[in-house]
Amino acid sequence: MDDKPWLKNYDVGVPHTLAPYPNIPLFQFLEDAARKYPNNPCTHFKGAVITYRQMNDYADQIAAGLAGLGVRKGQPVGIFMPNTPQFVMCYYGILKAGGVVVATNPLYTPREMEHQFNDAGVEVVLVMSNFYNRVNEVRTKTKVKTLVVTNIKETLPPALRLLFTLAKEKKDGHRVELLPGDVWLKDWFTQYKPSDRPQVTVSGDDVAMFQYSGGTTGLSKAAAALHRNIVANTLQIRAWLTDLKEAGEITLMAIPLFHVYGMVAGMSFTVCGAGAMVMIPNPRDLHDVLSNINRYHPTVFPGVPTMYNAINNHPDVKAGKVNLSTIRACISGSAPLLLDIKTKFEALTGGKLVEGFGLSEAPTASHCNPFHGKVKPGSIGLPLPDMEAKIVSLDDGETMLGQGEVGELILRGPQVMFGYHNMPTETANTLRRLGEGDPWLFTGDIATMDEDGFFFIVDRKKELIKAGGYQVWPREIEEVLAGHPKIMEVAAAGVPHPAYGETVKAWVVLRPGETATADELRVWCQDKLAKFKVPHEIEFRTELPKTTVGKVLRRELVREHKDKAKS
Repeated sequence: MDDKPWLKNYDVGVPHTLAPYPNIPLFQFLEDAARKYPNNPCTHFKGAVITYRQMNDYADQIAAGLAGLGVRKGQPVGIFMPNTPQFVMCYYGILKAGGVVVATNPLYTPREMEHQFNDAGVEVVLVMSNFYNRVNEVRTKTKVKTLVVTNIKETLPPALRLLFTLAKEKKDGHRVELLPGDVWLKDWFTQYKPSDRPQVTVSGDDVAMFQYSGGTTGLSKAAAALHRNIVANTLQIRAWLTDLKEAGEITLMAIPLFHVYGMVAGMSFTVCGAGAMVMIPNPRDLHDVLSNINRYHPTVFPGVPTMYNAINNHPDVKAGKVNLSTIRACISGSAPLLLDIKTKFEALTGGKLVEGFGLSEAPTASHCNPFHGKVKPGSIGLPLPDMEAKIVSLDDGETMLGQGEVGELILRGPQVMFGYHNMPTETANTLRRLGEGDPWLFTGDIATMDEDGFFFIVDRKKELIKAGGYQVWPREIEEVLAGHPKIMEVAAAGVPHPAYGETVKAWVVLRPGETATADELRVWCQDKLAKFKVPHEIEFRTELPKTTVGKVLRRELVREHKDKAKS
């Protein structure tokens, strides 16, 4: 078998290798952009622009402020804020101080925050003011000593800032009084000059980030990424998109920056090419998303299937009120991209929407479908340059399988994490040596590879349904039901059954104005799925529970089902 059959299906212009990769700190991309294109926009936010020179200066001043608080090289520093210009400057400021970024989902409860802060050892958190009181709730249960607070209005244009101060600041919880010892971020911009940045040496071999898993498969754990891991993945993604113009792209930043997908495939990807980012604080606010598309005409839009699907079905889009024609390149991640969503979105934009694949441990992307060449529906695509990908036996975890055989996907490449923070056993279970060379990353995903080197995810190892002893993959059922013209969203999982041990259940969201019965949907499935795969139960819902990056929480649906059964 050809060791890397995927190489022959790369788009023209995509290199087979990018080695040797530069041993540079991740913030070098920002400094290079500020030097070459100082007056180009780095961020757009509600009409306000921050240039690359300004963003780099802000990051230097934040690094100086962190050093003033005693932050030293290798120390974890928290960020607790949505997609705003402040997130960008704080992210790079932490890295320039030699710190390790611990970005936390601002929707997290105090219990979830407590786990992350304690596990990482966070003592300083950069926080948006409307979350200040919530973070304060966990201080006594953590090592957190200082909160550095910023108000969202600080990066708004003057007129909007005044309106916000008068009408929304107090009402929406943005106006807060700081406790003794806490500081306002804006004060650092008068207290420190960019030249006050600490003189700390940071290389590609230093830890840049703890990325906590989304918790969809169990205990949240921190994947530790080195600067060189993120640099490599950034360069791999940029090399995959052969039509990019340096300092000429506009990225719609609607995927959360606290997630590695947004950090790498959105922010780092854009900064590396000196492009502009359109900041979207709340991606669920579709009116704001569509308004920003009309206003800024983005060319690149990394996203998730649920967002593309929502845009496809939005009344303003259907009425022709939104100009989507500037969008040329979209990579969909975090969940399977169904063919119907892809086809409709490409028809609306005239651009390309391709499915990619990755995980926090690598640190975001390992595979992607070609933008110009062959695309296979249902495939996560081809491994990126310098990626090795294999399928190993589910029985022993060592035997390498051939084309068309189903097993666990394992990966090796320059972007694979250093390991899990404070979890040596988990690290040893996930990063394993098979023969010579670097260890392989065991993804926990069940996959297969065809003769052209395209990979297909069958399902998560832990989400396999065993219906009456048969193996059933949820994704197969979801694909079939998603093809029904009345269905907008669907999820499938295994639920307990007294006779079979486990059976298949589907949760369905219908398109607006549609009605359907469970029997109708079962009939739809019967000639497309084996009898044991047809959902035994179908529940109609108005929405599906999702992570903040749009991944459907099958586990939460199963939990709700079990809770109802008990009552």
